[in-house]
Amino acid sequence: MIRENQKWFRKAKLGLFVHWGLYAVPGRGEWEMYHERIPNEKYAEFARRFNPRNFNMDSLCSFARECGMRYMVFTTCHHEGFAMFDSKADAFNSMNCPAHRDFVAEYVESCRRHGLKVGLYYSLGDWRFGIPKESDSPEKAEKMRELTFAQVRELMTNYGKIDILWYDGGWCYPSLVTDTQEDVARFWHAEELNAMVRSLQPDILINNRSGLPEDFSTPEGVSGSGRDHLCEACFTLGGNANSHWGYFRNEVYRKNEYELMNLLVTALHRETNLLLNVGPDADGVIPEWQQELLMKLGRWVKRYPEAVYDVHYAPGVINRNGGNGNQFCKLTGTDDAYYGYLINFPEKELFIPAIQGKIESVRLLGTDRELGFRQERGGIYLTGFPDQPADPLCSVLKLKLSRKGI
Repeated sequence: MIRENQKWFRKAKLGLFVHWGLYAVPGRGEWEMYHERIPNEKYAEFARRFNPRNFNMDSLCSFARECGMRYMVFTTCHHEGFAMFDSKADAFNSMNCPAHRDFVAEYVESCRRHGLKVGLYYSLGDWRFGIPKESDSPEKAEKMRELTFAQVRELMTNYGKIDILWYDGGWCYPSLVTDTQEDVARFWHAEELNAMVRSLQPDILINNRSGLPEDFSTPEGVSGSGRDHLCEACFTLGGNANSHWGYFRNEVYRKNEYELMNLLVTALHRETNLLLNVGPDADGVIPEWQQELLMKLGRWVKRYPEAVYDVHYAPGVINRNGGNGNQFCKLTGTDDAYYGYLINFPEKELFIPAIQGKIESVRLLGTDRELGFRQERGGIYLTGFPDQPADPLCSVLKLKLSRKGI
């Protein structure tokens, strides 16, 4: 059962993930401190060089809107512990470096101006207190938890209404291969932490990375299913699931627009949100190749908004083996129609199995072309496709349902 405060999330479908922080200065990815075992004092030296003079949060939010995004998630503090806000709990933050800016304040205000829902990413774990599997100090663990509680309280108190709290870095300290979600929740006192969050932000949505299921799951680098529980699949624009989230100067493995389109179609027909990541450089500029990819996807979304926002799982198009559509066509629905996504454009005709309800008309969106059809064998037989796809990225069918039934 979807609660009232969760409805916007299910309708939104697309969000922009922004991994931006101190790690953008060296430009070797957001895990550099861990991978290169950089001591705290040496890593802190990057703060002296962090001064994005030309960065404009309104430009970032405007870009998100142009790409069809309905919400954003911004990294307020990653695993290295550098806060992108005016934290009174810890001096290691963006106010105490040459930038001298509260980027979270700028982000929240800009999101509201641009009509975007506000998501805040926060890493529970902090490498300055020890690398997982290498630190077993109860004293450090307790200090880290205290800082986590203090900074989460700041984020939930100082910036007005927040729509999403996106935890990460919840591994136990020391982290073991045998750790369970129950272990993670116990270590972070997650019930107490999230109760505090909800007391300050009653309508907030919280993800599942504090060890508790909460409002939505967050599969990373793979698609999930939101049919039984809200779900958001997050992906980098790099070539694989282990690509960098933060700025990596020499990124060569990159997704293309067809891979992004396939991710979106998969998310839509599984009733899952898609959170796509960008990693701005030290000056806050999104790499050009990432901008181009997302703009191509955004142009497609703007052509077919009715087949993107607020579509949902369509039980009337699932066959006995759990399949949806066929190798040419993935399906979603609304109360009035089914939508078919044709990444692989068929030849002159196509049969889609397991269609329930009487179809009134079939149209190729973005054109004035009506397709011939007849319902038979529990599915629908379509004829009259043009020689070329209606859209080179992904054509879309609209199968309008008759109110008269079947």
